[in-house]
Amino acid sequence: MHEVFHNWYTQYLSRNFEMLVFGENGDPFILFPNAGGKYYELKDNGFVHSLSNKVNKGDIKLYCPDTIDYESWQNYGIKPPDRVKKHLLYEKLILNDVIGFAKYETEKEKVGLIGVGLGGYHALNLALKYPNKFHSCVVLSGIFNIKKYIYGYYDENCYFNNPVDYLPGLSDDWYLEHLKEMRISIYSFENDDTVEENIEISSLLNEKKVKHNFQIQNGAKGDWNTWNKIASNI
Repeated sequence: MHEVFHNWYTQYLSRNFEMLVFGENGDPFILFPNAGGKYYELKDNGFVHSLSNKVNKGDIKLYCPDTIDYESWQNYGIKPPDRVKKHLLYEKLILNDVIGFAKYETEKEKVGLIGVGLGGYHALNLALKYPNKFHSCVVLSGIFNIKKYIYGYYDENCYFNNPVDYLPGLSDDWYLEHLKEMRISIYSFENDDTVEENIEISSLLNEKKVKHNFQIQNGAKGDWNTWNKIASNI
């Protein structure tokens, strides 16, 4: 599988940032690893290999950026409002540096998103906030309520980055039209701590009449083995 390592200085974090890219052609997909995962985590744990047939055929091209969860949501050494602000810088980096590059390189108008665990939060939050930029979103064992990371603090930035809170209030026709055009798949597992969050987000999407594939696997837990099996059938 064709693999390229990218390392560049990003203005959003004022430091260098790293990413792996797999494939030469095809629809671009941005892949987010689990909480605090590095850019190579999805490769090292077999997730990228599970998608290798489509990559090698030129159907898809994978972009695996680093995360900064330990600098943002999971950085308990800074105050909650600063965690949210750090997350917003990461969002700008993904939108401009990563997605901008993927669209330029593949000459595609829209990209796809895939995420596991907290990476699933990054994927769906982007998809919900900017539905005109994405053709699909796949989430496995996703986290959709960030209140656990902010210890009771709440402001406008928190609200607009907490899907279970802002999704119910979204009613703009332009927004809903683009959201309904997107292919959304959400996979949860009976033994995941986040299964209730997944049921809630699916219910909210149903209330907005947004068709999506929602599955809960009974007797299973979200881990690399189960995630990789699902990835091979995406």
